[in-house]
Amino acid sequence: MRTPRRAARVAVLDPAGSVFLFRYDNPEVGVHWAMPGGGMEPGESPLQAARREVREETGWTDLVIEDGVLCLWEHDFTRAGVPVRQHEHIYLAHGPRREPAGDLTAAHAEDRIERWRWWSPSELAADHEPLWPPQLPELLAEVRRSGAPATPVDLGFVPNGPVVRGGAA
Repeated sequence: MRTPRRAARVAVLDPAGSVFLFRYDNPEVGVHWAMPGGGMEPGESPLQAARREVREETGWTDLVIEDGVLCLWEHDFTRAGVPVRQHEHIYLAHGPRREPAGDLTAAHAEDRIERWRWWSPSELAADHEPLWPPQLPELLAEVRRSGAPATPVDLGFVPNGPVVRGGAA
């Protein structure tokens, strides 16, 4: 039995279309790359959680996060020793290419963030360690081609497993 958990993340894109990702190491799913974000607090909307999480994990206070949701998805992992099924809202923001600001050592240690980097569109599409969600390269390629979707892309439940590249979102 898994504990339900609601969360929000933000795909932060620089002017060249690169996306900012963190490298996590999770006891259940292993090493993977994901956007800034995390669990919602009681009474918080997904957009409020996205804003708070970006601020806590990057130190950036000036990002304008778009109101519309890029995508929704569910996945399983273990958080602080508790097996969860996480339902995520992923938002989109555009900003300058920069490093996280301030001393984030404690916050990153608590969330098991090992490092961060900007991924170019071609790097994101190449084979590498797993991404959360695995469809991220295709989702962001469509954003670069056509802009943000009018309605969120619903990826549904995505089981843990090997990364498959080249499929449509």
